[in-house]
Amino acid sequence: MNQTLKAFIKKELVQTLRDVRMRILLFGAPILQLTIFGLALSSEIKNIKLAVFSQPGDTAAVRLADDFYSSGWFKPALFSPGEDAFELIGSGRADAVLIMPPGGLGRAAGRSEGKMQLLVDASNATKARVVEGYAKTITARAAAAYGAPPAQALSFDVRVLYNPAMESALFLVPGVVGMLICLVTIILTAMSLTRERELGTFETIVSAPLSDGEILLGKTLPFVLLGMAVFVLVLTAAHFIFGVPVRGPLWQLFLAAFVFIITTVSVGTCISTLARNQQQAMLGGFMFLFPAILMSGIMYPVENMPPSVIAAAYLDPLMYFMRLLRSIMLKGGDLHVFWTNVGALALMAAFAAGLAYNRFRQTLD
Repeated sequence: MNQTLKAFIKKELVQTLRDVRMRILLFGAPILQLTIFGLALSSEIKNIKLAVFSQPGDTAAVRLADDFYSSGWFKPALFSPGEDAFELIGSGRADAVLIMPPGGLGRAAGRSEGKMQLLVDASNATKARVVEGYAKTITARAAAAYGAPPAQALSFDVRVLYNPAMESALFLVPGVVGMLICLVTIILTAMSLTRERELGTFETIVSAPLSDGEILLGKTLPFVLLGMAVFVLVLTAAHFIFGVPVRGPLWQLFLAAFVFIITTVSVGTCISTLARNQQQAMLGGFMFLFPAILMSGIMYPVENMPPSVIAAAYLDPLMYFMRLLRSIMLKGGDLHVFWTNVGALALMAAFAAGLAYNRFRQTLD
């Protein structure tokens, strides 16, 4: 091999690997992402929150409910007697509601009239289809106990809520909206300060008669505005191109997006204060983005993941934003869901902004 070429290759390897942070990004990030892929991604739906509405003393209904809960697919939803079934699903406290026939399931099944109603949240169309299939399997098994064909002893009508046509776009497009906002704000913000350092203009900014806070606002506020502009653009495209409805109030939608963008811009600023060049900033941004996307519930339900991964998912701002987008756009914006998730995002925004400010001051020093 040509000696000049060998020296050039050696120089590039040394320059790339001499920084500890770059080595961590190159070799640590793939292991982390592979681990999360293996733990978080599963095509099987588990931990489906099911509420069973039955009359007191209906032992057949209790047995059928136990069959659902012992299957490993369903878990009991928390609710009080007399609550509205639609409200349970709208607020996200239940993924499905099974309503028993009046007069008791056992008596109705003995007359071959054991017809029930299953309400399913189809804001996630794939999950709704799986829930219906699970329910049919469990009901067919239980019907054998009554000595009659399943269609005669036990059956149910399925009513699909929030996405009657079971269109996958209504579930996936809000996820893509959140992912694009996260991608744009974090990557652009992470590269902003490092670009100034590489171009040699950072010293000029620091020497200006501005406080640390004013400099930081000047570097981050444009990306907040840019993030909101991108949000309006992709939201408009989602509505008019893909037909995704916006059933909730717009003020909820824009307030949620604003708090989320402040959080992601703050995260991007923290990354930019840790990176020494644009290459490190971009890799650091993707190192945050890939786990955030995987644990957000965009592609697979968070409930499918192991408890340790679920605990980490609660530190993911994109997960809260996904819940807000799907609740506001598809379900009308339940106030409990809205304020709970916006409150969590606001706390994360305050923490991330404070951390970004401290890191920025250390960078200036």
